[in-house]
Amino acid sequence: MKTISLGHSDLHVTPICLGTMTFGEQVNESTAHAIMDRAVERGINFMDTAEMYAVPPRAETFNATEIIMGNWLAVRPGLRQKLVLATKVAGPSRGMPWVRGGKGDLSGADIIAACDGSLQRLKTDVIDLYQIHWPNRSVPMFGGLYYKPVDDQAQTSMHAQLEALGQLVKAGKVRAVGLSNETPYGVHEFVRLAEQHGLPRVATVQNVYSLISRGLENGLDETMHRLGVSLLAYSPLAFGLLTGKYDDSGTEGPDAPKEARIAKFESMRKQRWGRKEPLAAAIRYSALARAHGLTPTQLALAFCYTKWQVASTIIGVTSLAQLEENIDAFGTTLTPEVLAAIDALRLELRDPAY
Repeated sequence: MKTISLGHSDLHVTPICLGTMTFGEQVNESTAHAIMDRAVERGINFMDTAEMYAVPPRAETFNATEIIMGNWLAVRPGLRQKLVLATKVAGPSRGMPWVRGGKGDLSGADIIAACDGSLQRLKTDVIDLYQIHWPNRSVPMFGGLYYKPVDDQAQTSMHAQLEALGQLVKAGKVRAVGLSNETPYGVHEFVRLAEQHGLPRVATVQNVYSLISRGLENGLDETMHRLGVSLLAYSPLAFGLLTGKYDDSGTEGPDAPKEARIAKFESMRKQRWGRKEPLAAAIRYSALARAHGLTPTQLALAFCYTKWQVASTIIGVTSLAQLEENIDAFGTTLTPEVLAAIDALRLELRDPAY
């Protein structure tokens, strides 16, 4: 599996990244270790986590995923140098009192303290890619649709946040920086400030992207292309909706299988994935896949794996079987006929899970 460079950084990663947010909730530590071992065996060198994980976020599992990954690295001498390890500092706490005491801001001091905590849990001296998990600003995300200026509040500025990230880079604790759940304005402003003040330039943006979440193609992709910022696509399978496993559950909302994330956790059903429109759209894409001799998973992942917008696709799994299926989908070719059918469905259904 060839590697690609991330933005203007010196990081070179595989086009598949192992996402780990299920580790510590749906996936126990021994299984998580086995999944990471197999991912490395299959050639993946890129892994992503966050201080907030596991998901869904709870006080009891806050930091759990980083701890699991740190324990894994600690007993595998020499492996750390072969991996590109990414993690994230949580944005302003919104309904999560266990994150910085519920503080509704992310200051420079918060970023530095959070990074030090992640380094300790991950049992490493450096984080290859350190990302701000969501903006400090009031912006629509996680299924929100509209920006509302009335909700703006005085917060730590992007400049101050970049200065903190710059301190981490200068100290050798971080190699490159990134954003997540960002907007075109946010990406432009972070890059402008970095260039104006000689601060670390954003290398990546980690945003949702899938067959039913293509909103970034409405402007963010041009921003990232012209500024040389790489996309890390998360939720390519739309929290499992695009695997076909909910196709028989009806269109009023997924309710089976019971062990799947979106069926198991009430908080997940309240987000974008739990609405009836995303499920109805996913069922249509499943039918398209099967009509062309593909599984729904193959169609959804091949879409992300082959799009010019995507540098690396983040896959999240709960079993070795899922890991193998997701990696095996790499190399799947979508014919011009299938791609045209995908665009026709998007024209009709738009982006119900954006």
